[in-house]
Amino acid sequence: MKNVLIVLTSHDQLGNTGRKTGFWLEELAAPYYAFKDAGVDVVLASPLGGQPPLDPKSNEPSFQTDLTRRFERDAAANAQLANTVRLDSVDQADFDTMFYPGGHGPLWDLAEDRTSIALIEAFLAANKPVALVCHAPGVLRHVKTPAGRPLVEGKKVTGFTNTEEEGVGLTNVVPFLVEDELKTKGGVYSSGPDWGSYVVRDGLLITGQNPASSSEAAALLMQQFA
Repeated sequence: MKNVLIVLTSHDQLGNTGRKTGFWLEELAAPYYAFKDAGVDVVLASPLGGQPPLDPKSNEPSFQTDLTRRFERDAAANAQLANTVRLDSVDQADFDTMFYPGGHGPLWDLAEDRTSIALIEAFLAANKPVALVCHAPGVLRHVKTPAGRPLVEGKKVTGFTNTEEEGVGLTNVVPFLVEDELKTKGGVYSSGPDWGSYVVRDGLLITGQNPASSSEAAALLMQQFA
């Protein structure tokens, strides 16, 4: 039996706007069922454990998909979501790979979380692939190589574009722009059309541009550790 760790944000405040944020539902549901339907065991984790915050916008009718509706109807999946394990209790030795859904929340907590940073470094050091989609590639901002260089330096990467952030009106709200941060850290950044699926793989690192990229990123990750 293969084991996958899915890491979700615990952060629910959208800067100082007074609005809520969290993880983006499609970016959890798509990989969740890609793994479950393939017979892979899935463990959900978050920095604080328990119920992670859902970005309410991600559950509006215009953003729902067949997979998000399936997740909503899935009592077992929702019970698992309500009881995520604490990230600091996780040992990479227990898993084959890890997947980070986005949403804006990770920019505040997981991007700065020492446990998350160390865990990504440990997975890659153990030759285990890691996938991150949408805003989650921003979580790599402080991740280092064994030589102490930024992990993304010289690597092909993608993530939520500046124009996509502008499109949702949050350019001046987020703590940093994913595209800019990846470029600043030396990443070889590329992107596809806004809101379309676009995924990049460089060695063990898989990054997806936006919510629509979640299924493709999960499928590519499955190929990596099958």
